[in-house]
Parts: sequence; C-alpha cells; structure tokens
Amino acid sequence: MAEEYIPGVCNIGPAETARRRRVGEQAAVAAGLALILLRAIRAPRGWRLLVFFPAAVSAAGYLQAARHFCAAYGWRGVLNFGALESAEQVGAEASRAEDRRQALQIAAEAGAIGLGVAVVAVTMGRRRRRR
Repeated sequence: MAEEYIPGVCNIGPAETARRRRVGEQAAVAAGLALILLRAIRAPRGWRLLVFFPAAVSAAGYLQAARHFCAAYGWRGVLNFGALESAEQVGAEASRAEDRRQALQIAAEAGAIGLGVAVVAVTMGRRRRRR
C-alpha cells in the first residue's frame, strides 16, 4: 500500500482508505436491501432503477479504497495521510490536475457500475410470456 502522495494515483492513507471501504460495504448492503424491498412491495420495474444510487456509491467507495485515492479530495486538491479529517493542500497545479483527472475517472467508473447494477435489477426475474 502506498503511504505517500503520488499525484493522480494515491492521496489518502490507511485511515481514509478504511473509511472508503466501509462506505462501499454499507452502500452495497443498502443497494441489496433496496432491491429486496422494491421486489417485496411489487413496485413497478422502473422503480428498481433507484438501486443505481447506492450501487454507484458502493462502487465509488470500493474503487477509492482499492486505489488509495479519494475522489472528493482529488477534486478539491487536498490529500490526507494522517488522522481522519486532517487534509492538507496539494501544492503544484500539475499535481492537482492529475488528481482531478483521477477523480473524474473514479466518478465515471462508479456511475457505469451503478448503471449496470440498476439495469440488471430492472431486468432480473422477468417472466417469459406464454404464446
């Protein structure tokens, strides 16, 4: 695990990485519970698209934990390798630009994963029509 700042690659230490992992786990549970609830109340299939939100948050948490990179910190131009909530500014503009690029990459990937989960949620359990 990287324990130093590398622009566009690593901007958080172990405490922040663990926090992102917990968010991923909690949001995955929320997505599963939301899907179970929507199916249990027999909500219209379109409502299952709502699973997108917790699924995307879960994906973002796991992606950030795996990469040791906080997208929000990257977008704001800060880093944190100390205690939680003790972020400091990134100095060089080129480093901040690399961090913003990585933040956008994580957001795009998390959104794509969330959309994929939502599409699967909508299409799962379809019954075949008899002719």
